[in-house]
This record gives sequence, structure tokens and C-alpha cells, in this order.
Amino acid sequence: MNLESTTPRRQFLGRMAGAAAAAGIAASLARTEAAAASAPDAWIQEVKGSHKCLFDFPQHKNAMPLLHILNYINTYAAAYKVDASEVGTVGTLYSAGNQASITMAFNDAIWAKYKLGAYMGLKDADGKPYTRNVFNRPTPADLHLLLKAIDAPDIPALAGAMPALGIESLQKMGTKFLLCANALGIWCLELEARGHGKAADIEKELRANMLPGVTVVPAMVIAIEKAQEAGIRYNRQ
Repeated sequence: MNLESTTPRRQFLGRMAGAAAAAGIAASLARTEAAAASAPDAWIQEVKGSHKCLFDFPQHKNAMPLLHILNYINTYAAAYKVDASEVGTVGTLYSAGNQASITMAFNDAIWAKYKLGAYMGLKDADGKPYTRNVFNRPTPADLHLLLKAIDAPDIPALAGAMPALGIESLQKMGTKFLLCANALGIWCLELEARGHGKAADIEKELRANMLPGVTVVPAMVIAIEKAQEAGIRYNRQ
């Protein structure tokens, strides 16, 4: 091995590592290592069936990706006569910022405390920012949220489908939802910058208030790759 040729590379990597730490990424890497130690790909075994698809949506898009998951499940049942046990779906919750899907991973208490409805610009039928996770248990009265995604007028016939496309409902149909640890770390830094406290304390609280059944993975980019290696098809939203 030529030590002289590797020294500059080592120095470069050292500087990069230092910069990453300064940006708060080192803490995220520590979370990744912790997750890696506890079988980070075990969730793949929870995706059952012969028809399996991962729906990749870093943005919430007013619940449109959830509707597509429901459509996938229902169409296999109705048009192809495939039993629900043979259809497995996955949803991705990650990224950062007020359009990110990461907010969908947390319960009503977090939505109320951090005013996520106002943060995301999502309002209920009365024009008030949501103080509950509308994506978890939507009601027919939340139809306007979905229609806004396609800039459509009121379509009353679709109201009845709203409860079925909620995260809790889709989980009962076998959908697995993943939350990215790296994205969570970055979002906590954003929330800290917005004056909500220290990132470490925020992350501890968020992890304690995730929706039941949501699984944390080290990095969504890796989870997507692992899913494809396991034969789970990919659908970008």
C-alpha cells in the first residue's frame, strides 16, 4: 500500500467527517449505528403476499399517496380477485420541511403541541389549522384536503373513501409504514431552529409519540434499496 497516496485522502475524509459533525449529521449517524445493531431490515418480513409494492413519498401531498396505496390494494381485490393476504404495501415517511411526509408519523398530541397543521398549511373544513394527525384517521369531512391535491371542486361521492385511506386503516390492511432516522434527526434540528427546544429533547419526545406500528429505519434510501432486493416493487409518488 502506498502510504503517501492515501494520506491526502485520509486528511480529506477527516475534514469531511468534521464538517458533518458540525452540521449535526454525526448525531444522525449515531442513530443509524444504533438502528443497525437491531436488525434494521427485519420489517421486510412483515410485508406479506405475492404482490408487494413500496410507495415512495417524501411529501405528504394532501394524502394522495395514501389514496394510491388504497387503490393498489382494492384493485387487486376487485379486478384481479386477489385475496388481501397476498397484497403487501409499504409507505415511506421522511424528508424535512412543511411539505414532508415525516409529520404523518406522529400522534395527535405532537400535532397539537407543535402546531403541525399551521406549520404545514393544512386546515380543516372550518378553515382552522388541524390540531390532529388528519392522515391517521381522516373522516368524510376531510375530503377537501384530498381534493386540494388535484385542485378539484367538491366531489361528495368520494367522501366515503376518506376513512379507508387513513394510515390506521391501511395498517389494518397490511400496509407497513417506515420512518427514516436520518430524516428525523434533520427535522429535529429544524424544529430546534424554529424555537421548539433542543433537538435531542425533541427527538426523544417524537420517538415516544410515533403512531403504533411505524418502524424506524436507519436511512430511507437504504430501506428502498433493501426492499427492491427483497422483491418489493417500487412506485414513486
